[in-house]
Amino acid sequence: MKDVPPAVAAFLEGRRIVVAGVSRSGKAPANAIFQRLRDSGHDAVPVNPNTTLIEGQACYPDIRSVPGPIDGVMIVTHPAISAEVAREALERGVRQIWFHRSFGAGSVAPEAVALCKAHGVEPIVGGCPLMYCRPVDPGHRFFRWWLALQHRVPG
Repeated sequence: MKDVPPAVAAFLEGRRIVVAGVSRSGKAPANAIFQRLRDSGHDAVPVNPNTTLIEGQACYPDIRSVPGPIDGVMIVTHPAISAEVAREALERGVRQIWFHRSFGAGSVAPEAVALCKAHGVEPIVGGCPLMYCRPVDPGHRFFRWWLALQHRVPG
C-alpha cells in the first residue's frame, strides 16, 4: 500500500483481527471498521459483552473468549476500558494493538498505551483502518490528511 506507515502495514498484514467495541445498533465507528476489515479480506472478529451476534457473525464478550489465534486487536471502546481490553490482548500474546482516535480522546488512554509499552508492544495510537484500507473514501482521505497535520495518526 502506497504511503502507509510501516506500523499500519504490519497491522493490516494480519489475517485475523479482533474489533473491540462493536455496537448492537451498528452505528458505532467500530462497526464501520469491522465491516471494512471484513470486506477487505480480513477475518474480522467482533467483541461486545452485551450480544452474541453482530451482523450474523458470532460476537464474543471479551478477547479472552475469542477462539483461535489473533493477529491484531483494534480497540474502539471508551478510553475508560481500553486498558482492560489491551490487557486481555496482551494476555493472549497479541503484538499488534491499535487504539482508534479521530477527534477527542477516542479510545486512547495513557494507562492503556503505557501497559502495551511495558509489555514490549508499540501500539498504534490514533487514526483508523478506514484511512488506509482500500478503497479509502474521500472523507477518510481528508481526515487522514487533516489529522496527520496535527500528529494524531500513525506515520
